[in-house]
Amino acid sequence: MKNSFRLIAAAFLLFAALGVQAQNRTDGYYKDIFMDSGIKLTSREDLPAARFLGLQMEKFVSVETKADLGTQTTYVDTMLQANMMVGNPMDENGCLLYPDGAPRYKVLYVNGGRAASHGKSLGEEGLERVRKFVKNGGSYVGTCAGMFVASLGTHAFVDTLPPKLYDGYFGVWPSLCVGSGLSKTPTGMFIEPGSPLLNYYDFGGDMYIDSVYHNGGGFTMPQDMERTPGAEVLLRYDYPKKKMHNQISAWAWKENASAGRVVLCGSHPEGVTSGERLHLFSAFLKYAMDGLGAPTVKANLKMGEPRRMDRCTHDVMPSFTRIGDRQYHHFTVDVPAGLDTLKICLSSVKGWAGFDLYLAASYDGFAFLDKAGYEDISLGVDKVLAIPAPKAGKLYISVFCGTTVEAVETKYGTQYEGRIEVLNGVPYVIKVE
Repeated sequence: MKNSFRLIAAAFLLFAALGVQAQNRTDGYYKDIFMDSGIKLTSREDLPAARFLGLQMEKFVSVETKADLGTQTTYVDTMLQANMMVGNPMDENGCLLYPDGAPRYKVLYVNGGRAASHGKSLGEEGLERVRKFVKNGGSYVGTCAGMFVASLGTHAFVDTLPPKLYDGYFGVWPSLCVGSGLSKTPTGMFIEPGSPLLNYYDFGGDMYIDSVYHNGGGFTMPQDMERTPGAEVLLRYDYPKKKMHNQISAWAWKENASAGRVVLCGSHPEGVTSGERLHLFSAFLKYAMDGLGAPTVKANLKMGEPRRMDRCTHDVMPSFTRIGDRQYHHFTVDVPAGLDTLKICLSSVKGWAGFDLYLAASYDGFAFLDKAGYEDISLGVDKVLAIPAPKAGKLYISVFCGTTVEAVETKYGTQYEGRIEVLNGVPYVIKVE
């Protein structure tokens, strides 16, 4: 046990030594991608398509799987994965979610490896974090094991036996997959006519992608697609020697406007650094990000009535929960006719004045800072945004949290230091008068 504590202490000292300041952004997400290279998954540290597209990425890497997926899981792996992805006292929700349950990243990417073992390592709370991430608007990309663990389970190619359903799967693709039986072999892929991936790249114009590495992945079948209305075929396998030939190798599904898009592939284009296969995985990421859930309004504010946004995650009151780093909270107010001035007042809660919350308003939809008609980005929480001679009608108001953590890259992936209090959210009071 003493050695375990020494390992933990050494890891956190390393995190402190490598600290870097995260870049600023104001699109309502902390960063673009979280890559899950966790327990029983390939310990991938780099995602070429993220660099190719200039996307900001963080990750958890389980170092025990670098050479052998069968090696023993270490205490440090288990502890750090749980702290990062499931939660800890400093970050009740885990890194995937804001305090109110909204997605903190645009995309969760899950690597290949051992699907059921990885799901089991996250536990029920970790599985629920992923399910809530997608349900509340974050998109999911999974390849090979990341594809399998996204589903409900598997069935045989000839669908006569009962399917194998797994409690340790996410179920964000609420249907089934089939194992290919093919390992360590590249295959071709036919681009489905009308595939939305063609909106991003033409892949040489021949509707074909050659030599995509395959290692034990799978596919889905027409009957599986029928269980999920709105599912889209993206690609099909070209491998005549196996039952996988012409089966659906990549597909996408978005449950509704509020949910994120799920993009799945049975093979491995994610590690390629040039050409059509790099473009393929880049198109997966682009299509996933184009399928993010629509913004939501917390409440329609009443004139003269302060609204306290001070609840915590465990209170399970998302409409009154604190704001997270680089997150927006959106509100509306019905502005009556004949006002000389409308004042939007943002006030701090005792002990929380040292954070930076920005205020914006717009008559033309959600008040993102770069599109708002009115804004106040002065430092601190307390401020008054005055609108002279406001017109009558619906006004959109937003609060944006400009304070964020410092991301530290280590051999275990990303850890945080600095203003870590923001992970559990900053409370505030908003009033329109």
